[in-house]
Amino acid sequence: MKTSDISDPEAAGEVYRVLGTPAAGGILVVADHASNHVPEGIDLGIPAELMNQHIAIDIGVAGVAQRMVAPGVWGWLAGISRLVCDLNRDIGMPGMFPEISDGYAIPGNMIGDEGRAARVAAYFDPYHTALEQALEQAAPALIVSLHSFTPGLATCDKPRPWEIGILYNEDDRAARLAIPLLEAEGLTVGDQEPYSGRVLNASMNRHAERHGRPYLSIEIRQDQIADAAGQAVWAERMTRICSAVAAGLR
Repeated sequence: MKTSDISDPEAAGEVYRVLGTPAAGGILVVADHASNHVPEGIDLGIPAELMNQHIAIDIGVAGVAQRMVAPGVWGWLAGISRLVCDLNRDIGMPGMFPEISDGYAIPGNMIGDEGRAARVAAYFDPYHTALEQALEQAAPALIVSLHSFTPGLATCDKPRPWEIGILYNEDDRAARLAIPLLEAEGLTVGDQEPYSGRVLNASMNRHAERHGRPYLSIEIRQDQIADAAGQAVWAERMTRICSAVAAGLR
């Protein structure tokens, strides 16, 4: 893939879309769960309203990513629902094709080894192959892995108090810079909350840690970014803070 092909809609198809202009030395926002799209020919067997809930999409993330895009900041957004194939998993990892998600049965994911292999070939492999090529062609100063989390799971009555969580595995360079900057904004910041990046960090393990690329893995609570106003506030905040982190890493 040539650099000029990275943002070609025909090259991307429905698997991913590129926002803005790829820029070496800039900031790349990656959103593995930005869409609730289900490709033609796949029937998940669940009520349509569930596709707008957190089990199918990281609510608000696409809006934040779109508003962050500016000269020097570009985006890489998944084009399929995490229920079709969770792109932030390793192949064979539980939950890549969830048969139950937060208490809801997903009968259309009871597809066996052949069906799972077909989805890996159709969605997972093209997404990650193209992303790696893009990173090699326009190496960013910082990769921002952008996700959102529900204020409370249906299967757990314990509320989640953090407005934002910062996750990491072995490489915490960017995290250590970002956490105090976020706390200075008056936010309750989760350090490895509401999840641990040592468990859920597949895309950044693959594209960042494996290559020594600095990254920041972010989880924003969904009630903070459920509407356009909240997305605008967080896009400004994340652009400002991520720019400061990128500068601090130099």
